[in-house]
Amino acid sequence: MKPKIIRREEDYEETLARIDVLMDHDPVPDSPEGEELALLSLLVERYELEEFPQDLPSPVEAIRFRMDQQGLKKKDLLPYIGSASKVSEVLAGKRPLSLNMIRQLVKGLGIPAEVLLQEAGSELPCDEALQQGRHFPLAEMLKRGWFEGFAGTIQEAKGQLEEVLNRFTGRLGNNALLPALNRQHVRDGGKHDPHALNAWRIRVASLAMRETVPEYRKGTVNAEFMSELVKLSYFSTGPLLAKEVLNRHGIRMICERHLPKTHLDGAALRLPDESPVVALTLRHDRLDNFWFTLFHELAHIALHLDRGGVEAYFDDLTQSGTSQCEQEADAFAEHSLIAPDRWKAARLGRNSTPDSVIRFAEQSRISPAIVAGRIQFLADDYTVLKSLIGSGKVRAMFGIAA
Repeated sequence: MKPKIIRREEDYEETLARIDVLMDHDPVPDSPEGEELALLSLLVERYELEEFPQDLPSPVEAIRFRMDQQGLKKKDLLPYIGSASKVSEVLAGKRPLSLNMIRQLVKGLGIPAEVLLQEAGSELPCDEALQQGRHFPLAEMLKRGWFEGFAGTIQEAKGQLEEVLNRFTGRLGNNALLPALNRQHVRDGGKHDPHALNAWRIRVASLAMRETVPEYRKGTVNAEFMSELVKLSYFSTGPLLAKEVLNRHGIRMICERHLPKTHLDGAALRLPDESPVVALTLRHDRLDNFWFTLFHELAHIALHLDRGGVEAYFDDLTQSGTSQCEQEADAFAEHSLIAPDRWKAARLGRNSTPDSVIRFAEQSRISPAIVAGRIQFLADDYTVLKSLIGSGKVRAMFGIAA
């Protein structure tokens, strides 16, 4: 038979039968039959690896195998694992390997990291990634419970930093500790601690990856989509309804408080599988701020993330956006929340009465908070119409503490 790539079970069975025939003749390696046998064996091996992947051996099995290979005794593991008691506990399966032990075993005995980490394709964090993690606001992150599965003190967390950070990054992998400075955009004028910002990004992405949503289709967020979404603001549970609708369209919405030394209202970012995430900090617990921030981040998805390039946009919306992408997102959000022609015809301003604002909102089927917030912004006076902006209405919906 002519050798070919094995793609179906029928091809696999046919190739195995041909290998049996060739092996019965015990061909010389350099003969045509010997070359055919070697090639067919490689094709079978490739197919079996793809169709019948082997489970990784356990860390203990891998260590004992390497000990047998190299004729090592328990005492020879002391430089890699530590004390004799620790070596005995590890080999008995009573003590899990720490990341420091894993690093030493990879370096000293050449055992693949993915075997010791028990995750195919996984790697240990590089020194640069670990160095970045040391600058995270660890005490605040520990206080908020971001290091799941770790119940120690801040001093213990620093002493076990590699393990703690490995838990924190989770499925994102340890390379997530490296800030993607050339692939992210921070709104003009925003002042942020880059390490705290990176830690918040990892937290948001990790939470988002826990949620199961349908596959996202680029182009979903358009003018029609936004027009329907803003109508949800009319209802008292509008923010929760918005999250449900976004989830159904493959867009995850995460609410997570910002960290100290970051001044964030929200962000739009892509996960490793390219699906989009809208993240809101709710640092201003008002309905008007919720809806504008949400629509601003959705605008980044529609206008920028869907087109590739930058992977994350971080926004402090108290700052005037002077870059083109921020001006585009501002305009898209404003026009989506209230159509320009309707706003112009309404002639609302700082002297408008609450009744007139409510009447316009009812006619537009949107929340009065959106209208009052627009008036406050344009008048640069956040004391007018305060009773309509929905203060203290949002965080409680999402279980976010003040």
